[in-house]
This record gives sequence, C-alpha cells and structure tokens, in this order.
Amino acid sequence: MSDLHWTTAITSIQPNDVRLRGYRIDELMGRVTFGQAVYLALKGELPAPEVGRLMDAMLVSSIDHGATPPSALAARTAASTGATLSASIAAGVLSINRYHGGAIEDCMRFLLAAAGRLAGDHPPAEVASAMLAELKAQKKRAPGFGHRIHTDDPRTKRLLALADELGISGVGVMMARTFEQGLEESMGRRLPLNVDGALAALLVDLGFPPELGNAFFIIARVTGLAAQAHEEMTRQQPMRRIHPSDHEYDGPASRELA
Repeated sequence: MSDLHWTTAITSIQPNDVRLRGYRIDELMGRVTFGQAVYLALKGELPAPEVGRLMDAMLVSSIDHGATPPSALAARTAASTGATLSASIAAGVLSINRYHGGAIEDCMRFLLAAAGRLAGDHPPAEVASAMLAELKAQKKRAPGFGHRIHTDDPRTKRLLALADELGISGVGVMMARTFEQGLEESMGRRLPLNVDGALAALLVDLGFPPELGNAFFIIARVTGLAAQAHEEMTRQQPMRRIHPSDHEYDGPASRELA
C-alpha cells in the first residue's frame, strides 16, 4: 500500500456496482426521493419517512427566487456572453457567499450558540434577549431574519408548519421563534424569520453541522440557475445590458395544485 493511499466513506464504484453509503444506486432509484438521497449522501444514513418529506420541502423552498438575486444575475450575465450552461451555472454558484445564501450557516451557528446557553438552565427568552443585546452592541444583524421583499415569507411559514406537523421541530425552531419575538420586542416592529433562517433552524434540529448549511441553498438553487441561464440563452440577445430589476414575468398565470 503506497503512501498516497487514502479512504472515502461516501461512494463505492466497482464494475457493474455503484453504491452510495453502501446502498446500490439502482436500488435507490425510484424508491427514494431526491431529498432522501441528499440526506443519505450528507449524513450517511437514509432518513425516516417524515424527515425525508421535510428534506424535499426544504430543497423545493429555495429552488428559485426570480432573476434579481446575485446568483441569478451572475448566471444570466455569463450566459449572455456565450458561456456554456455549466460555466453559467458555476458563475451563479460562485455568487452564493456570505451575504447571499450564507445566512444559513451563520444562523445555524447562532442557534447552536443559543442552544449551548440553554444548557445552563437559562430560559429561552432570557438567552435570546442577551444574545440580541450582544449583537446590537457589536452593530451586527441577526442572521436569518428580515427580507428585502417579504414581510411574511410564505416559504418560512410552510416549512415550520410542516416541521411541527411531522414532529421534527426542536430547539432550533424553538429558538428561531424566540429570537423573532425578541427582535419584535426590542425593535418595536416585526423582523420576520426568513427562509434561510427557517432552513437553519431545521438543519440544527436534523443534526447537520453548520459547515453544510450553505450546501442546501446551493443544491436547491442549481436547478433555478439552470433555468435562468437557459432562458437567457434562448430568449435574449447576447451581450445585452441586464437591468437587475426592470423586468416582468410573462410565464403561466397563477395556478393551483390539483
């Protein structure tokens, strides 16, 4: 065995046999959802059915948010130059950083710090008040709260309601709600939990490490970036000046699920 030998516990590839965390890929196909497979890849085990359902909802929640986010604009700009689809998507992914998508990891760390303080028998409201006061003194914003468009993000409401319904809500969701209340009391106005904050709370309760938080935004948003880049390639003139907000939707009219 050479000095360059190393090991991996993710995927095994043998002739006519592909296994993810020990499971044959062809046996998973058609039997587990994409969200369940993502959980398996990242955590090493298949999730319980209710966790798999929540995983699917989490990935759907961030699949796209229009053409105005930096990642969508980056993907469209690259596509407008004649870049390939892969390069255009990569440009979008590279735009997902601390201030765009990165709030998930930051909020997870914030909620985990709060959970650590709860271990000292401090009431949740007291922990929230102290931590928010510390942020204010440092002139920092609470990660995962507030949105430039939404005052009552429907994605957040649905994710938390589903987590409650499935019995998955834990200390992460509880502290997120406590911080939301604390922010309203300290500011005199509501600063709602946004979808990044909701995802952070759920990932904390599902036991994911903060380092993987932003991965969920990226995994979900790649689909939207592909759609944005492809539309730019097929509907717009190349090398155009792309206004970040002066555009209108002309897709299907509002419709409901059957």
